[in-house]
Amino acid sequence: MTSSLLPTYARAKVSFERGEGAWLIARDGSRYLDFGAGIAVNSVGHGHPHLLAALTEQAQKVWHVSNLFEVPEAERLAQRLVEASFADVVFFANSGAEANEACIKMARKYHAAGGHPERYRIVTFEGAFHGRTLATIAAGGQQKYIDGFGPKVDGFDQVPFGDLEALKSAITPETAALMIEPIQGEGGLRVVSHEWLRTLRGLCDEHGLLLIMDEVQTGIGRTGKLFAHEWSGVTPDIMSSAKGIGGGFPMGACLATREAARGMVVGSHGTTFGGNPLAMAVGNAVLDIILAPGFLEQVRQTGLLLKQRLAALKDRHPAIVDEIRGEGLMMGLRLVVLNTEFAAAARDAHLLVIPAGDNVVRLLPPLIIGEAEVNAALDKLEAACAAMETRGRRAAE
Repeated sequence: MTSSLLPTYARAKVSFERGEGAWLIARDGSRYLDFGAGIAVNSVGHGHPHLLAALTEQAQKVWHVSNLFEVPEAERLAQRLVEASFADVVFFANSGAEANEACIKMARKYHAAGGHPERYRIVTFEGAFHGRTLATIAAGGQQKYIDGFGPKVDGFDQVPFGDLEALKSAITPETAALMIEPIQGEGGLRVVSHEWLRTLRGLCDEHGLLLIMDEVQTGIGRTGKLFAHEWSGVTPDIMSSAKGIGGGFPMGACLATREAARGMVVGSHGTTFGGNPLAMAVGNAVLDIILAPGFLEQVRQTGLLLKQRLAALKDRHPAIVDEIRGEGLMMGLRLVVLNTEFAAAARDAHLLVIPAGDNVVRLLPPLIIGEAEVNAALDKLEAACAAMETRGRRAAE
């Protein structure tokens, strides 16, 4: 039967009807260890009782009122994010792309409000992924996402990852901001060094630019800090967050200093659904868990254990695994074999992983996992490696 869904995804032939913690249960009853977490979305796992309680309680009150009125849960969540971060103000949206659109508009508006509307260009970095809207595919600069959608949106200049001279050359009197992911997710789990982030901060200060951090995938505890840039000691002016912030409920946020947001006045930006009571109730419940004493420390410990076990896996299977990348519970395997084939082999072993650029598969488990889930994942990765090695021997015969 032909699907009525637009065929923009090559979907795996498995569907899930329920989840329990780090596990998904398929319609046939088989269990899969979820080390994809909906692409880093299900930050506290599946069916978490605290999130379920928050959602169902709010659902019995009011779902949507629009931003024409005060939303107390949005006020509370914004205040908590401000208290836990560099930011002074928050704008809630529904996705990472929308959050990044808000960041882009804010950076441009900042300079326009200061009397320099000519400063609208944003420098980004090759391999980046900032979303699927016309502006954010232009920001990411990857041709495979741009092709066929008409002229590329103007105002974005890509430079090679880590090339200081190219970056300096790209900064002109029209430049408004630099925009970077602390760890490139879609780009292949490439970690930006603390030194490079400090260099970017220095260039922004020198040239009067804003520093935008895209923490859609790296934020909300994924690396063991609430936001990944905290490891470097570098403070952005504007930052996007999404994915894990809603624990599975669609939600995004743009956080900023009050100075960076000076141009965003009444009527300058908006959203119908962003900051709705249902999303805000779930977002507050997620923060209850992530900000609880000891939680991020546990993420750090589990992430270190996972990295150590992955390093041993690489040593055992050098013909399959080339490199271990990432931080915390945002890990990647750069492979010798094709990453999509490895992901299929892992799925055959009932482990879900996510392909990325640079022939990497991402391991993005719920942040609630512990040693038992790490051990189970490594057993399944071992099986996937063995299956790929057997396939390679047969092909060579």
